[in-house]
Amino acid sequence: MMISANLIRKISEVEPHLREILILILEEIEKHTQQIAQQVTKQEFNELKEIVAELAEAQKKTEQRLNELAEAQRETEQRVAELAKAQQKSEERLTKLEQTVAELAEAQKKTEQRLNELAEAQKKTEQRLNELAEAQKQTEQRLNELAEAQKKTEEELRKLAQSLNRTNKQLGGLSRSVAYALENESYRYLPHLLKSKYDIEITERFIRTYISNEEINIFAKAKKNGEEFYIVGESVLKLDDRSKLRQVMHKVNIVKEELGGNVIPIIVTHFAKPDVLERANKAGIIVVQSFEW
Repeated sequence: MMISANLIRKISEVEPHLREILILILEEIEKHTQQIAQQVTKQEFNELKEIVAELAEAQKKTEQRLNELAEAQRETEQRVAELAKAQQKSEERLTKLEQTVAELAEAQKKTEQRLNELAEAQKKTEQRLNELAEAQKQTEQRLNELAEAQKKTEEELRKLAQSLNRTNKQLGGLSRSVAYALENESYRYLPHLLKSKYDIEITERFIRTYISNEEINIFAKAKKNGEEFYIVGESVLKLDDRSKLRQVMHKVNIVKEELGGNVIPIIVTHFAKPDVLERANKAGIIVVQSFEW
């Protein structure tokens, strides 16, 4: 029997164990070819070859499919390995998640405990606030009482101030009366005292007057050693303050500016403190105490 090159090529492409079977089949066919040559027609033999070729082709497709299945199996196994790896990671993540949940549960427990403590503290705070509110209420009541007492005190003080004001007015009037009395006495006694003690002669009698809107309590014209002077002075009940010296000098300056000429400053008082008296003497102010006349 003659085997075509195409058939040999196809047989060589199949799996070894199938290839052996096909070769055995061909040997058996060749062995019995002579026996069946008279019985099998050429057409039948060709059909048989086609069947064998179809079987070889089917076997080739089967092997191709097996290779595809093997590749699919390999990909499946790779996918399974990836899934296993992913499953492991998921389990690890789940473990961490469980650990986190446990930590959160513990934190929640501590939070609830802290909230309970805060609630207790809040309760104590509210109690304290209520106590403070009550104390504030009592304080406000006390303040209202004090305000009422203060109002009464202010009213009493107002009445006392009015009374004191009246007293001051009376004292002021009395003081003024005494001062006027001292001035009136000075008008009578000064001419003689100034003449005998200071050689000052009064040429025009003492008066009260205004010069440049300034009240001058003691004012007169005088001479000393043939030279004319103005006598300008004040009467004070008690010379105990240097500011009274400045008041007299202020009036002296006004008279100098308004009338010109020489001015002799003088202060008439019942009593002068030694230090103020010394200061007046240094300033050229004549101080006359009432006990001197």
